[in-house]
Amino acid sequence: MSNLAVTEAPPGRVPLDALHRRLGARIVPFAGYDMPLHYPAGIVAEHLHTREKAGLFDVSHMGQAILAGAGAAQLLETLAPADLIELAPERTRYTQLLDDSGGILDDLMATRLPGRDERLFLVVNAATKVQDFALIARKLPQLALHVQQTRAMLALQGPRAVDALKGLLPGVEELSFMEWRALDYEGAGIYVTRSGYTGEDGFEISLPAAIAEGFALRLLDHPDVGPVGLGARDSLRLEAGLCLYGHDIDATTDPVDAGLVFSIGKRRRDEGGFPGFARIRAALDQGPARLRVGLAPQGKAPVREGAPILASDGRQIGRVTSGGFSPSLARPIAIGYVERALAEPGTSLTTELRGRPIELVVTKLPFVPHRYVHLRKDRT
Repeated sequence: MSNLAVTEAPPGRVPLDALHRRLGARIVPFAGYDMPLHYPAGIVAEHLHTREKAGLFDVSHMGQAILAGAGAAQLLETLAPADLIELAPERTRYTQLLDDSGGILDDLMATRLPGRDERLFLVVNAATKVQDFALIARKLPQLALHVQQTRAMLALQGPRAVDALKGLLPGVEELSFMEWRALDYEGAGIYVTRSGYTGEDGFEISLPAAIAEGFALRLLDHPDVGPVGLGARDSLRLEAGLCLYGHDIDATTDPVDAGLVFSIGKRRRDEGGFPGFARIRAALDQGPARLRVGLAPQGKAPVREGAPILASDGRQIGRVTSGGFSPSLARPIAIGYVERALAEPGTSLTTELRGRPIELVVTKLPFVPHRYVHLRKDRT
């Protein structure tokens, strides 16, 4: 596990806590909760199982809320750079909450819910959810923010995920990447989005906490589904080149230097109207001073977060923000920020590991190609 910081305060428990313990999970405190780091098979086996079949993750620590009221999408655009006004019902979009200088306070998913009343379903990171929801409530007092405290969340990821899930929720196979549906499961309302944090095809499932264990057990009865903990979740997202908040992105980074320009709507790039627009517009026009890049350490030893990145003259030109071992590639990989002039793939840089130099070669992200399923050509 490369980048997961544990919490110091007494942790809470997710709805599936008892199940994790029965399955033999190693439990660690993370983002205010007791969470499974891995199960008896271990991180590498869980990682490869997800790439080959389907892994079931408990992500109930994430924050879920519904933002409701007239003009909800337009008003949320005053805090985030995505084009939310044009977001179609039952579509999900990735974006960020920004501070006044354009720094990233958190990244999140926003879904426009169907119906006559304007509502957005938000999913934010566990470690920042209290601050996120307080910010939204303070900045947008004319809207109602309903935090979903009685819902759990599961992620089913991997090439066999769709076959496993459609047996319980018929119709999920019709969803395209970043598409959402409300489905009925034994009288309970379940929200399903075809999305995830592994680079694989898969689904994120919001469901009432009271039925979460029974639903998880039915998924685990499928021969292709296995439980997966935080350790493999981190190595999978690292291979996919995806950002981890508090490590690869934070208030010192903006969406341009983080390589997240795709998440800034074209209209928003022209019109602005979100925090830090002047800084972000300048970075779009002139190029950022630094860029987030993939790094391939030459050798067998992983390079960890915080390691300095040095140019050929020994000058520090960046630092590693995530690093670890790639089970899929059987070699170490890392992500970091470097000066823009040295961000071209193939550039040779160095770092230090226990006092000895290690070569780092800049490489394109992702390390492992994404396998999202796009069934329709319309925008998400």
